[in-house]
Amino acid sequence: MGRFCVIGLGNFGYHVARTLYAEKQEVIAVDLSQEAVQKVHDDCTYAVLGDAANKEFLIAQGIDEMDAVIISTGEKTHLATLITLFLKELKVRRIIVKASSEDHGRILAKVGATEIIYPEKDMALKTARSLTKPNILDFISLSEDFSIAELAPPHYFIGKSLVELNLRKKFNVTVIAVKDVLTGAILAPPPADHVIKDSEILVFIGKSGDIDKAYGRG
Repeated sequence: MGRFCVIGLGNFGYHVARTLYAEKQEVIAVDLSQEAVQKVHDDCTYAVLGDAANKEFLIAQGIDEMDAVIISTGEKTHLATLITLFLKELKVRRIIVKASSEDHGRILAKVGATEIIYPEKDMALKTARSLTKPNILDFISLSEDFSIAELAPPHYFIGKSLVELNLRKKFNVTVIAVKDVLTGAILAPPPADHVIKDSEILVFIGKSGDIDKAYGRG
């Protein structure tokens, strides 16, 4: 069981805390709002009313023992930055921060955040991708260029092996996993002689443009 602290219980923080707790993790949820703390009370291990921008308060919560701390302070960017700095000083191993902008994300990275997330940007990207590329079931942007995409195989993949498709050589993309939606079986990584079925989902890694080319959309 992991130990996590969620600081800031707006919509994003609340759902992160609730989901972690539903996954049987230990979750400390922190906010300055009594209403927010009461709302999450039954969906976390401990709900704490307090100021996470106070270093002594963080120490009192045993923050240095957490597997990860997730910070989501909304538009109060100065609070997220200060809390991130304190967590870095307390040697928290994993500091995940919701950024309000790209500039804010760069500042957070400089003061110690190990992961920066942009929920609105990521959701907008996923929504646009789902509209323009209906094969894509899920999409994760790793950088400006590289992505992990979960896709239903196009018709010309069906009945061919990965070695026959030769996607790495032809398009510089790699199938890192295959999941059969009927049986739930997962191959990660799949063998080169694996033959693609229409009941399978493929997980690709590569440049977004190269993935499009492999699917005949480039």
